[in-house]
Amino acid sequence: MAHAPVSGPQMLTANCLRQGDVLYWKAGGWVLDFTQGDVFADPAAAAAALEAAQKFVTGNRVVSPYLFEVREQNGKIRPVKEREIVRAAGPSIRTDLGKQAHV
Repeated sequence: MAHAPVSGPQMLTANCLRQGDVLYWKAGGWVLDFTQGDVFADPAAAAAALEAAQKFVTGNRVVSPYLFEVREQNGKIRPVKEREIVRAAGPSIRTDLGKQAHV
């Protein structure tokens, strides 16, 4: 899937190949919690993280890593696009379980 270039701060995301979980880049690895992911203000640092993430693709640990735009809102980092808002909240079919239960 092609993603449009972004102009503001970015985060890196992918899906876990085994469980399908949404993952976020953190210090050279992956975390499940959006709020723990690294935010890249510098496009070169974001591109370097995306390049580093490729070893997890070739190692069959994640699929489809890509960068997406975020912004600060009321002191918190929030995704800009609706797709990333939904991905950060977790599966939308059971709001009483999983990530959405904690929102």
